[in-house]
Amino acid sequence: MHRDGPTRPSCWNREKDVTILRSITALLAAVVLAVTTAAPAAAATFTNPIKRNGPDPWMQYHNGYYYLATTTWNSTITMRKSRTLAGLASAADTVVFNLSGRPNGCCNMWAPEFHLINGRWYLYYVAGRNVPDYNPTQRLHVLESAGTDPMGPYTFKADLGSTWELDPSILRHNGKLYLMGSAIDGTQSLTITPLSNPYTISGPRRTISLPTLAWERQTGAVNEGAEALYHNGRVMIVYSASACWGPDYKLGLLTLTGSDPLNRAHWTKSPNPVFQRNDGNGVFAPGHNGFFKSPDGTEDWIVYHANSSASGGCDMNRSARAQKFGWNADGTPNFGTPVRLGTQLAAPSGE
Repeated sequence: MHRDGPTRPSCWNREKDVTILRSITALLAAVVLAVTTAAPAAAATFTNPIKRNGPDPWMQYHNGYYYLATTTWNSTITMRKSRTLAGLASAADTVVFNLSGRPNGCCNMWAPEFHLINGRWYLYYVAGRNVPDYNPTQRLHVLESAGTDPMGPYTFKADLGSTWELDPSILRHNGKLYLMGSAIDGTQSLTITPLSNPYTISGPRRTISLPTLAWERQTGAVNEGAEALYHNGRVMIVYSASACWGPDYKLGLLTLTGSDPLNRAHWTKSPNPVFQRNDGNGVFAPGHNGFFKSPDGTEDWIVYHANSSASGGCDMNRSARAQKFGWNADGTPNFGTPVRLGTQLAAPSGE
């Protein structure tokens, strides 16, 4: 019996298959060549300001986002977030807490800061009453988050003192917490108060720095805006000096040279300012700063506000700005010169 063998492809089909394979191979080779010879991606950059109308900025990088809060001068505390530093400039402000109805601090919110302590965020701020002469009513307050999201939700936790005080921040030393601020001790000076937890005062308020040097007394004698800075075992405070309503608002430095943060004699003041106006760059009254790390943790950054003219005031027209800083051989920070608005800067490492 005759059996037909398997059908074999024709010569034309074999040639067609070969042609298709050659075309695919050529296409793949072209793709590989394009990938290997393409120009490297441009490095991420940003320009200041990172927020217009953003006085008293505080920023942290947490779980892939930058979070920024600034003074609002109204009854709300707002925050914006972005994957990139550049993105903060156009990010939306989100209300994270409304102060309306609070008897001792409904209005005129200033200088918000949020600190992660024992797995929760504590948001410290200044607020006063809704009266024409509100400034004497300004007090320190703190909120507590429900979890680990810097944007809350938050609940009111405590009033922190019953007298006029500004610019709350936290110092950590030897496992203890301290509340830093600025209050009147003859003139406006830096204060520190022990805490038993993030929202409970456990001892009397002490003064640790008065504006005694000439550069701390320009337009007005002021020490305020204390911010803790830690480096290689050194504990420091960077603070704002002189009047914020003048062009010579600037940053000074205290170093803990003793063991007790509550003892004024254990702090040593640097004789010269560490960050100040630069007329050539059009930067005036740089101050009220905060610190944050780059996404990969390798760089130190400062966030601060400043004016763009010598006639700028102490108001909502101040803009928030950021730049990288380094360290001097003696372990003190080197903030360099405040950069001109619009200067293209490399974004923090790890973006």
